[in-house]
Amino acid sequence: MKKELKVAIMQPYFLPYIGYWQLFNIVDIFVIYDDIKYTKKGWINRNRFLNNKKYEYFTIPIKNDSDSLNIVDRVISDDFERDKEKLFRKFESTYKKAPYYHEGMGVLIDVFSFPDKNLFNFIFNSINTIGVNLGINSNLIISSSLNIDNNLIGKYRVIEICKSLNATQYINPIGGVKLYDKQCFYEEGIKLYFQKVNEICYPQLNDNFVPYLSIIDVIMYNGIEGAKEFLSYMEKI
Repeated sequence: MKKELKVAIMQPYFLPYIGYWQLFNIVDIFVIYDDIKYTKKGWINRNRFLNNKKYEYFTIPIKNDSDSLNIVDRVISDDFERDKEKLFRKFESTYKKAPYYHEGMGVLIDVFSFPDKNLFNFIFNSINTIGVNLGINSNLIISSSLNIDNNLIGKYRVIEICKSLNATQYINPIGGVKLYDKQCFYEEGIKLYFQKVNEICYPQLNDNFVPYLSIIDVIMYNGIEGAKEFLSYMEKI
């Protein structure tokens, strides 16, 4: 019987929430887009952490440039070295009483010490670094390395990527239910599934649990081993 080859395709997000890592973990090949447009209000270069009992955004500042540029062509701001120190102090302040503070800060040091100022390279390295820490063995592939028609968009590009990799399954976050039709994929020889993230709750030294924060929050309060356990808190539907 032919082995199923599972593929997921995502944008490069900076220190994303646990659902991103669950998806990364469940597939054989995890494709990361580098040749799509940068979006200002997305999660590419920002995320959320817990500060003063509520969420707060943290961001990698980037240089002003044309909105037509792809992610791979965007560059981190020269102010990042200064801003990085401020951000570290915020992480230290808000998580200093967390039970796995030193593990969390160790991961942050590994991520922020990467010297490349290219935005995509910096985020790709962060994904790879945390993936290694979480014991994820899926193969990371950059979208521009695939020989496909880059003029394709939406489901047509997704299907073409899957076919180029000989994928038998494509797994998409649950938000894609309204975008993608299972029959359309099935006709191309691909089974389409959606990832449903199960409820995750853990003590945050906070009155009320604040969900959907960066993976750093998960590691600070649960440690790397605890974060690994949450990788299975999902369903494929």
